[in-house]
Amino acid sequence: MRRHLYLIAGFLSIGLGAIGAFLPLLPTVPFMILAAFCFARSSPRLEAKLLNHRQFGPHIRRWRERGAISRRGKIAAVAAFGFSIVLALILSPWPWFLIPVAAALIGGSWIWSRPEA
Repeated sequence: MRRHLYLIAGFLSIGLGAIGAFLPLLPTVPFMILAAFCFARSSPRLEAKLLNHRQFGPHIRRWRERGAISRRGKIAAVAAFGFSIVLALILSPWPWFLIPVAAALIGGSWIWSRPEA
């Protein structure tokens, strides 16, 4: 039963990552890393496919080996956080716009503190 749940979660992560390839605020690589995690517990064949993928494989391996995020990935994440803050400032009333600002500051600080690939 657990294997099937991991397999479903892996495919859902792949789907969200695919959507994220077209939507700028939805990240792709973190969902692929999550999919690799799920497939490692449910389907070694699918995990190997992700690890050997031309685009996502290097990111997944760097994350697994060193917890590293590329400089380009960090810049993209911070840009997305900045865009989210601007949207919150425009669309949300006081004090609700502080929630995405706080989340962006916390998330951005954590992302920027990761080693670079």
